[in-house]
Amino acid sequence: MSSKQVNIKRALISVSNKTGIEAFARALSERGVDILSTGGTAKLLRDANIPVRDVSDYTGFPEMMDGRVKTLNPKVHGGILARRDNEGDLASMQEHGIEQIDLVCVNLYPFREAVAKDGCSIDDAIENIDIGGPCMVRASAKNHKFVTIVVDPEDYSVVLAGLDDNTLDESKRRALAVKAFAHTAAYDGAIANHFSALNADGSKRAFPDIFTRQFIKTSDTLRYGENPHQAGAFYADPEDHGVSLADCPVLQGKAISYNNISDSDAAFALVRDLEDEAVVIVKHANPCGVAMGQGTQAEIYERARAADSISAFGGIAAFNRPLTEATAKLIAETFMEVVIAPGFDDAARAVLKERKNLRLMLAPSIAPVSGGLEFKRVNGGLLVQDRDAHMLDRDACKVVTERAPTEQEWTDMLFAWSVAKHVKSNAIVFAKDGTTMGVGAGQMNRVNSTRIAAYHGGDAIKGSAVASDAFFPFRDGVDALADAGATAVIQPGGSIRDDEVIAAANEKGIAMIFTGIRHFKH
Repeated sequence: MSSKQVNIKRALISVSNKTGIEAFARALSERGVDILSTGGTAKLLRDANIPVRDVSDYTGFPEMMDGRVKTLNPKVHGGILARRDNEGDLASMQEHGIEQIDLVCVNLYPFREAVAKDGCSIDDAIENIDIGGPCMVRASAKNHKFVTIVVDPEDYSVVLAGLDDNTLDESKRRALAVKAFAHTAAYDGAIANHFSALNADGSKRAFPDIFTRQFIKTSDTLRYGENPHQAGAFYADPEDHGVSLADCPVLQGKAISYNNISDSDAAFALVRDLEDEAVVIVKHANPCGVAMGQGTQAEIYERARAADSISAFGGIAAFNRPLTEATAKLIAETFMEVVIAPGFDDAARAVLKERKNLRLMLAPSIAPVSGGLEFKRVNGGLLVQDRDAHMLDRDACKVVTERAPTEQEWTDMLFAWSVAKHVKSNAIVFAKDGTTMGVGAGQMNRVNSTRIAAYHGGDAIKGSAVASDAFFPFRDGVDALADAGATAVIQPGGSIRDDEVIAAANEKGIAMIFTGIRHFKH
């Protein structure tokens, strides 16, 4: 019996999210299922002419205390928890007039939605804590050997299909039970997060004392983690409402790897910050070539690749426009790991289909990332911060040198600044005519980052603009970029030696802009 479908004779339905519930209940009723229900759900079903019994009529106890007590009754929980192969349980049911409940369809009070509203008081939050619902969900999930628990409207069709083709067996009921336990765990986590972030007066702190987050595995087919001796998997964050790699289907290619996901995330985040048509090539989580505007997509891609053709080999290419055939032909010339785009022309797909190992990822949106939290795991703990979604406003910048930038220098500096935001600190980016000329990343001091970026750029770097993710602590960084041929620089400012740095820029004839914003990325 444990591996076979159970006969569903009776269902208890009590939902806050009523999406699809009328059709589901009607379908159950048409299959001869007796339906018990409560409150608003019972009224909805009755108004739809679906036969339904109130739980209060079944238990002999009315709903009481403003609806706080409805299903907390032995006749409900005994009907759910009774083991159908246990003689003692069956005898207790018969002795106390308990009916068998074979299917429970419950979802919980909308706690998250309630506390997200402006002006939600502590009392309002408390009234939106479901008690009976989680009890029924957990009881049903515990007894999934005999009881089917449904918490997600997306599963209504799955359950009905299983009833019709006799496939709603214990393995499927267990899968539904796992989803149910995750549902109550997330619910309790949201409650703990909310109340542990409240001050005594009810005002809310940015971060709770207890932080709970639930992640859902999307793939355990990663070949390994960062290295072959490390196992790896990919989990999605259902509370992060922006588009992420977890939302990007892989259209072709071999299984995506841990490092592919990490690098692709970096490329996808940057290309979404650029409004004009752009191409980003990332290697080891840092952009090695970025180009924007001016020309066809294929020409933009060529500029991005040429910015550092050696590093581009085996890299990740991200686009903020659908991929064209001409661009696909250029991509096919070089070994690339992943291509991300918001669409692929049929002709482009045909070209890249020949590159059987190349992964193509379809981005459902290229809207910039906004809001949300970022996490970094450290030994023994977790760092949590607001996501860096800042977009620079030119009007908020301040010219601090004797010479103001030209319009072309402004354009190049703002472009370089957008790129520098996504480069590991210390970050220095040289850019000219919508193309990165050199990128210095992850160095222990800013001067070395400048020298590395200048080395990559060579003679082409002359006449470029520079972005620095943080202030120059000494004038040596400005001297280095000036010696490389840069004519303008954008930086946060805020050093105790700003006057010295500005004097160096004036001495070199460089235009300098302060943003007042820092973009460290470690």
